[in-house]
Amino acid sequence: MFRLITGGASSTRPFSPGFVVGDVLHISGQASVDPDGGRIIPDTFEGEMRRSIANLEAILRAAGLTLDHVFSVRCYLGADADGAAHNRIYAEYFTPPFPVRSTLVNVLGQELKYELDALAHTSLTRAEAARS
Repeated sequence: MFRLITGGASSTRPFSPGFVVGDVLHISGQASVDPDGGRIIPDTFEGEMRRSIANLEAILRAAGLTLDHVFSVRCYLGADADGAAHNRIYAEYFTPPFPVRSTLVNVLGQELKYELDALAHTSLTRAEAARS
């Protein structure tokens, strides 16, 4: 299966929100943007992170999935000083068994404080996969 996901958050930049390839949904980087127009919304680190995750959730919903289906997350922080807040907020959204995760810091330039991209399984949640 190869299917474009067009619902959820959108962008004016040249990339697709997500593609399902086989049993995996590949989701493009999500940041603090207006989900309908793609305009960057500057905010505190926490505000940007929560908006980024809300955009991720919107794309997952468009594919019929939830955060529980996400098995891999790459996180991008604008400043190393936001690491503790990142871990605290992240644990509010992602519960055990946690997705695998990579976190890169000091990589976003001046426009953003946070961004993430993800992979999600289209039929199993992390908990279901852990039991099998």
